[in-house]
Amino acid sequence: MNADLICGSLAEPSRLRTYSAVVLGARTPDQIAAATGLDSAVAGKAAQRLLKTGLLTASAGGLYAVEDAFKQAVRTGRPEREPLDPDPARDAILRAFIRDGRLTGFPTFPAKTRIVLEHLVNSFDPGRDYPEAEVNEILNTWHPDHAALRRLLVDSKLLTRTSGIYHRQIA
Repeated sequence: MNADLICGSLAEPSRLRTYSAVVLGARTPDQIAAATGLDSAVAGKAAQRLLKTGLLTASAGGLYAVEDAFKQAVRTGRPEREPLDPDPARDAILRAFIRDGRLTGFPTFPAKTRIVLEHLVNSFDPGRDYPEAEVNEILNTWHPDHAALRRLLVDSKLLTRTSGIYHRQIA
């Protein structure tokens, strides 16, 4: 089951109400109708559709919600994530501060700050000179406070600055 199928199945108000009633303990179409205010025939039809899509299951005790349907849909629909760093420990730190290619905040621990800065400096080609305006433009793609990032990169000696020209050393 995928997220589109789940959303499509629950997009109809009668099916959403039916599913909710089953989650809350209604087991028969009559109990669903009583809990939702739906006509019994409408509740029965909605339950049948939810059974077909796999959101509900039936047993001798009545209808039950498939509890892991949402979890499974998210897991199967999620693209395989590419690590930001091959080292799992560094990757975990980077994931904590980088979302969708943007820096969400500045780490408070110096060791974590260093890992984030080492990642960001990869935006600059080694051996190339960059005017300050270009450095600001590149750093703005990461975070709006490009001045703070620029200062941190220079202070950590990942970039050098001479007369307004920035340079990343060849590794």
